[in-house]
Parts: sequence; structure tokens; C-alpha cells
Amino acid sequence: MAARVLVLNTGSSSIKYELVDVRTRERPARGLVERIGEDDGRLTHHTGLERPGFERRGRFATHAEGLAAMLEAFATAGPDLRADPPVGVGHRVVHGGTRFREPVLVDDAVIAAIEELAPLAPLHNPVNLTGIRVARDAFPGVPQVAVFDTAFHRTLPPEAYTYAVPREWAERLGVRRFGFHGTSCAYVARRAAALLDRGLEELNLIVLHLGNGASATALAAGRSVDTSMGLTPLEGLVMGTRSGDTDPALSGYLARVAGLDAEKSEDALDRHGGLLALAGSGDMRTVRRRASGGDADARLALDVYTRRIRKYVGAYYAVLGRVDAIVFTGGVGEHDAATRAEALSGLDRLGITIDPARNEASSTEERAVSAPGSDVAVLVVPTDEEWEIASQTLSLIE
Repeated sequence: MAARVLVLNTGSSSIKYELVDVRTRERPARGLVERIGEDDGRLTHHTGLERPGFERRGRFATHAEGLAAMLEAFATAGPDLRADPPVGVGHRVVHGGTRFREPVLVDDAVIAAIEELAPLAPLHNPVNLTGIRVARDAFPGVPQVAVFDTAFHRTLPPEAYTYAVPREWAERLGVRRFGFHGTSCAYVARRAAALLDRGLEELNLIVLHLGNGASATALAAGRSVDTSMGLTPLEGLVMGTRSGDTDPALSGYLARVAGLDAEKSEDALDRHGGLLALAGSGDMRTVRRRASGGDADARLALDVYTRRIRKYVGAYYAVLGRVDAIVFTGGVGEHDAATRAEALSGLDRLGITIDPARNEASSTEERAVSAPGSDVAVLVVPTDEEWEIASQTLSLIE
């Protein structure tokens, strides 16, 4: 029997969606609404064919407009979700705080709680809620399920999630490390174990999710024991527009010497930092192209980006004591061979060696790119957050 779940991944400037049949593993439709809020917005809707079954270009001023266009694409190119609704709608929600440690059925109380947590993920939780509200209106009576990025990291030990800050901040304001990219980590960790033909409970892994957002996670026996993102998705690795780690006193310094209030400095670090600040673009492909053309700023940006990854790999090696595999995923992690090579360069003494031919071979498959006989496997595993969300959604509904 079919069990089709509509998965909505409503991001800060885009909406990824996919209709997934969890039982048959078929993907009847998928699509992307991108560059929301810009004049050159675009929606592409695929129904299993090479060419899009529906395409629309133009401005999507808000996420609500983008979601309305998605529903129009289903009505025009199929499958017709009005005539044959999904059994459930699974929503990626970035921040669940300490309240949500598992997927939950959405009701008014859950919506209110996600809204209260919005200050912890201001780029994500508000638009995640927009997706939930539009889907509830579009599919009355269909169960809506929130799947939280933070839930996977519920296994972090106290010494990993505790900040050395005044106790009142932790107890009254909930200041602690939460971690993100949990659905991606859960999926790629299982796939890495299958690729190595070993049980996940036997493995210590370092998962590097490198996309516009980027994180490193240390997994012991399949459980998250440390992760680079913290209270919010800003901490850790250098990202497309996010700075990652900076001196905690930076905001205070900017307030004193430049009159920059906390909201403005946080916005700058979230939206105008990272590769964008260093190289003028948050797109790794553009930065690499500029670096190849001799742009010194772009070259420095790449060096800062990969050095930060290497630093975290070394730190998590120490945390784990033994590493069986390093797993690259996300848009950059899956497709940028140079980033993989540069991020792990000089780690041969730790048993980490990339094979250049394997690494540079063009492939979209799960694969090993480490040198034969290396103590630590280096794997590339394309993430599939949509599948993970769909399967968790159906499990909860049933």
C-alpha cells in the first residue's frame, strides 16, 4: 500500500519539497523554489522526467507566495494533491530547544512553542512555521509532523553541551549547545555504516556537513557526542554567509567602537559573514573560480574555510579517541573535491589519507575517496534529508 509523505524543507531563502512514498521508495515529484525575495526567483517542479514538468520564473516576495506556487505546480503538473492528499506532511524545523527531542504531531501548542524558540534560529524557525501554516490550510485533516534538526543531538553529554557561563543563563534562559543538521547526520551515519558493511554501533564517525550552512559532528556508536554548531546555527565552521567561530567579545567591542547594537552585529555575522564577507560571494563555486583566476581574497577565504574544518577534525579525533571514518556530505562536501583534499591535508599521521584519483573522479554515488589501506576511511555520502524526514513522519503517524 502506498504511503506518500510530502516533505517541506523551508529554508531562509528557498523551499525544497519532495513527495516520497516511504513504502515503495518512489519519488513521484520534487521541486525547488529559490531566491525568495529577489527579482530572479524560480520554481522548478519535477515529476520523474529529466526536464521540469513545471517551471515559473519571477519574484516570490514571501515564503507564503513560494508555497502557493508549489501547490499550483502540483495542480498543474501533478500529482494532484487535492484529489489524492498525502498521508502526512513532514516539516524540517531547525530549532526545537530542549522541548522537542523527537518528531511531534503539530498542533496549536507546538506552533506556539516553535514560535517562542524563533530567537534561537531567526533565519529558520519563522519560515519553518510559514510552511507549517500553509500546509495546514492546504491539507486540512492531514497530519502535520515537525522533525527537528536539534533532536539528533539530544545524546550530547553535559560536558559537550554546557557553556562556561553564569548558571542563571543556563537555568533560566536555556543557554547551552544544541547542534543542528541532525536529520542529515542521522541519514548519512546509517549509510556510512552500510558502505563500510559494519554495524553503526561499532563505529566512531566525524560527519562534515558542508553546504551554505556547515557543521562538524562527532559520533560514537551512532550517537552525537560533540558538534560544532551551538546555541544557534552560527557557531563553528565558516559557512556561506555565517562567520562561524569568533571571539565572544566581538559584539561588545563593536558596540563600543562602532555603535553597532547586538541585533545589527548578529545580523551581520549571520547574513554578511563567512565566504561572502571574505570573498564577495557565499557560493563555493564562485569563490573557487575567483581563486583560480588569481583573486587573493578568494584564496584566503578558501584557506580560512578549510583550516577551520581541519581544526575541528583534529579536535573531534581527540574527543573520540578512535575514528573509523570521516564522512563528507552537503552540497560542498559531496561535490567539491578540492575542499575535501584541502580540509584533510597534512593528517596522514592520524591515518587520514585521500586518494587523489578517487577523490577527483566524477560521481554522485556513495563512495570511499580515501587511499586503499588507510586506517581511517574517508567517505562521500550524498545526504537525503527528505527521505529521513518522510520516514520519521510516517513512523510517528503510524
